[in-house]
Amino acid sequence: MRRVLPRSLLARSLLIVLIPLLITQGIALEVFYGNFLQVASRRLSDSVTSEIVLSLNALERLKKPADRQWFVEQAQQHLQLVESWHSNARLRRFGSTHVLGPMDEDLARALRASISYPFFVNWREDPHTVKISIQLPDGVLDVEAPRKRLDMGQIWLFVAWAVGSSLLLFVIASLFMRNQVRAIRRLAHAAEQFGLGRDIGPIRPAGAQEVRKAAVAFNRMQDRIYRFVSQRTGVLAGVSHDLRTPLTRLRLSLDMMPRTGMVRAEDIQPDVEDMIGDVAEMEHMIASYLAFARGEGTENVADTEIEPFLEDVAAAARRAGAHVFSVRVAPGLRVHMRPDAMRRALTNLVDNARRYAKHINLSAQGRSDGVVVMVDDDGPGIPQEHRGSVLRAFESGRGGGTGLGLTISRDIVRAHGGEMELLDSPMGGLRVRLFLPR
Repeated sequence: MRRVLPRSLLARSLLIVLIPLLITQGIALEVFYGNFLQVASRRLSDSVTSEIVLSLNALERLKKPADRQWFVEQAQQHLQLVESWHSNARLRRFGSTHVLGPMDEDLARALRASISYPFFVNWREDPHTVKISIQLPDGVLDVEAPRKRLDMGQIWLFVAWAVGSSLLLFVIASLFMRNQVRAIRRLAHAAEQFGLGRDIGPIRPAGAQEVRKAAVAFNRMQDRIYRFVSQRTGVLAGVSHDLRTPLTRLRLSLDMMPRTGMVRAEDIQPDVEDMIGDVAEMEHMIASYLAFARGEGTENVADTEIEPFLEDVAAAARRAGAHVFSVRVAPGLRVHMRPDAMRRALTNLVDNARRYAKHINLSAQGRSDGVVVMVDDDGPGIPQEHRGSVLRAFESGRGGGTGLGLTISRDIVRAHGGEMELLDSPMGGLRVRLFLPR
């Protein structure tokens, strides 16, 4: 079947439309041709045959030529049968000529069943009449019956209608299917170009609802990957920039150390402490860079209850020195998420708030489409015009740190299909609002 079936989606879709259409038309043709048409044709043939039998019986009883002529005139006038008698004539052909439809076979069957004489039915001599020649012992009786009394109508009209309507519906279906497949081809082309590293921009959603959803999902994936690559490129550039300062201080400290003679440990203790501090700073930077570059795509999603989850985050923050004032969560609130990744995101937000605020509040509330988690503090906050820039890598906003905490938290939330916003807090400081879809 794979060798016979077409490979393109358009051809297969049209085949799916064409085969049921042909089957439906075939069933309709069989129902009409095999049942109604045949029943009506048999009844018409039996009617004409019975009148011919009546004529034969009458002509056999009427011996006088004048009586026979009278009956022939009456048959032509009332039965629409034109009869002519040929004495001592002989038939040279027997049976019936064939035409499209069941009426030729039905008439021949009815004649064989009703009369015992040989006969020949000619359907082709005159398009308006059917000539029936019957071989009698002393001659041939020719009977011309109107064709409309035997023919239900041109069968080719019904066949032409069935074929024509099928072709028309098939052409209309082809136009609609081509439009649908065009959207899929556009999506496939965009995916291929994106796989080759070419920036073709977002594609316009078109076609059926499922194709539109696939195009929207592709645009989101494309934007997310471009943002991911851009952030990782910025990390590589920031690593060389941020590590240059402590490395320079280490090198200067090593260059200033004595090369010869006796050196007392007490004399170089301040330099050693400075170098240890530089190494610790480098370790902290490298840990932040690795955490940012590692991502959170390997952890499995789990159905998590929000209240104990935020209580664990608050307990860890209190151990680190933060003053978490309250945790307010609606009982039984649950959401599907990666617990370790979200714990890391909230820990980054609480650590940022702990540096600049005295009190921190954690809260969560449910919505029809997801869960909203909020981190409020009473610190100085972030001005409205700077809130967009602090979400970029290496933008700390208030100075100090690597500037990756908010960026890592936002990437984790976006990896869950949600979004993170910076707003004004009712406590006077900053509110970080996380939305996680159900």
